[in-house]
Amino acid sequence: MKLTHTFVTLLAAGLCSLPAGALAQSAKELEELRNELKAQQTQAPAASASAWNDRIDAVELKQKDAVVLGDIPGSFRLPGSETSIRVYGFAEANLIKDFKGTAPGDNFSNLMEQPLGSTDQGKTVLTGQTSRFGFETSTPLGNGAFNTKIEADFYGYCGSECNRNRLRLRHAYGEYAGWLIGQTWSTFMDLDNLPETVDFNGPPGATSRRPVQVRYTDNNPQLAKFQFALEDPSDGAHSPNLIARVDKGYDWGSMSARVMSHEQRMGNVSKRGMGVGLSGSYKLTGTTTLMAQYTLMDGDNDGAYLVGANYPVVDGAHLRLDRAQGVVLGLGNVFSDKLRGTASVGWVKSRRTLGDDYVNAYGTDGNLKLFQWHAGLYYTPIKNVELGGELLGGRRTTYGGSTGNMTRLNLQARYLFN
Repeated sequence: MKLTHTFVTLLAAGLCSLPAGALAQSAKELEELRNELKAQQTQAPAASASAWNDRIDAVELKQKDAVVLGDIPGSFRLPGSETSIRVYGFAEANLIKDFKGTAPGDNFSNLMEQPLGSTDQGKTVLTGQTSRFGFETSTPLGNGAFNTKIEADFYGYCGSECNRNRLRLRHAYGEYAGWLIGQTWSTFMDLDNLPETVDFNGPPGATSRRPVQVRYTDNNPQLAKFQFALEDPSDGAHSPNLIARVDKGYDWGSMSARVMSHEQRMGNVSKRGMGVGLSGSYKLTGTTTLMAQYTLMDGDNDGAYLVGANYPVVDGAHLRLDRAQGVVLGLGNVFSDKLRGTASVGWVKSRRTLGDDYVNAYGTDGNLKLFQWHAGLYYTPIKNVELGGELLGGRRTTYGGSTGNMTRLNLQARYLFN
């Protein structure tokens, strides 16, 4: 069908008025327009042919300058770039009310240091320090995508004088062809099967560590996902932590198993310990999921491979390690697209007892067992806004039989972007 000069001119002018994003996504249509316009040049006045070319040049210029959608959700690409960039984060405010004594060193739950036998009624804290921001990139290469991520929050510990008030690096790594090098969640940590809590720290009994590491992942969809890693050790150790892991997903949930060998060193005394982790989830219904984790750990000098375990202690020419086990159970339910909730418990128990060489060296103020529970809800009144509320409590018991109890309320407002 022939196009009239007026119709073609109006069509080109209409394309020039489209948003840049729409122009960038219509390269094929632009090429079809160019071919059609050129086909009409032999049937229109010469002066009009020049006008058509000007219109096409204007459309192409807008297309080249446009920022287009990237290959990962919520991302964009800059002109002439193949790299997708996603910027994300949230502003967050927490109100925390302790009804009993407040543990030192942290605004959020810290049952390991809960005051013993305290009659103090606790305190109220308001903080926005857990707000975070980050960006991630993805660049297509010959053997898959090259991905990077950098993320930070404002919860860096700076001593008792300011109790966490500095910028803190959370993640910083590159990933390509199964290899990951940089800082991120430990390969020993199963974040996917960890219950969600409003409290920033969550229950003791699992792993919560972000070391610098070198990790290789072999994902075989027909078999399982295998991971092997060398991770930054505790302070003073001479060799990295060695971790192997296997994960398998099913229609009904997932399973994960992990094993670790790590060196603990204090001064010139060292000892190697082992760690084992098992975890999984089970979909009870389409909206309800049961989660469970079990961790057994020999010693933990930074209290992160098993949150709640006691630290190593030097006993003459020997380094004594606590052997502790932890269990975390969680039940999460999505009530609607605006409301979700989780109930969870965390339990840690030392396998050392009074009269043991470790307890004799550490002292009776070490923790024999910890128990902590959480019951919380998240409500989304409008897009990108989450309001959370959680009641939590716990009990600390030492080798010597002393106890410290915790009860607190955590209210939260979170404003997400991207």
